[in-house]
Amino acid sequence: MRSFNHYWSLGIILALICLLSVPGLCWHSQQIRAARATYRSAMAPVILVPGSSATQNRFNQLVKELNTQTKTQHSLLRVEVKTNNQLVYSGAIRRGDRQPFIVIGFQNRADGLTNIRKQAAWFTIAFRALQKTYHFNHFSAMGHSNGGLILTLFMENAMAKTGAHADRLMTIASPFNLEEANPKVDTPMFTQLVAGRQHLSKDLVVYSLAGSQSYTGDGIVPFDSVDRGKYIFQKQVKSFTQITVSGANANHANLPENQQIVRLIRQDLLD
Repeated sequence: MRSFNHYWSLGIILALICLLSVPGLCWHSQQIRAARATYRSAMAPVILVPGSSATQNRFNQLVKELNTQTKTQHSLLRVEVKTNNQLVYSGAIRRGDRQPFIVIGFQNRADGLTNIRKQAAWFTIAFRALQKTYHFNHFSAMGHSNGGLILTLFMENAMAKTGAHADRLMTIASPFNLEEANPKVDTPMFTQLVAGRQHLSKDLVVYSLAGSQSYTGDGIVPFDSVDRGKYIFQKQVKSFTQITVSGANANHANLPENQQIVRLIRQDLLD
């Protein structure tokens, strides 16, 4: 009987120890999760995505121009995503460069809703590979034309699963309603982007730039299509700013080299 009481008392003591240790374990787990959530990697690349028909070399001149205007020289790494998901790299990131440029382009550079969705999936593949290699967990991004749509789709549908955080997004002449000029018509692209907008980060800062070669657009993308960005980002992100650029190089193809836009990239995307 004495032996039974002894084991019974020992069991009660062990049970109490276990119960008392649970809050400590929970607190420790919460601390780990909080640390992971607030940790910001030293590297925060600026990811550039070209529009349809453009290659991963599209922003060579832009990066060269930016490096003449900044005290810190930024590396340039280019990635081409093949249709079989293979990644081909050119350029390099300099050791210690905390804000390199990374251009992600695609072998299949065709236009159209179906291809834009495919390109968003290919972008995710490249992004995950870059994360694994360079160990960053936050970044800024710029997309020209359809590149802005690819980035928006990524931020709505896939970014949360990567554990990364987007600090700033700049879209240049991005046709959120594709080539549709009629403000009363919603394309499937626009409908999809609006439907997914609640998944955008509440801390994201967004700049949407439009070119104005005429009163209706930049020569290719209707102004109303770029203007639709406000229905996607406004009241969903930390801040949303629309800017219209006119004057020299305000046509669609030349916008990334427009000096006003170069200045805005330097001012709003680079630390």
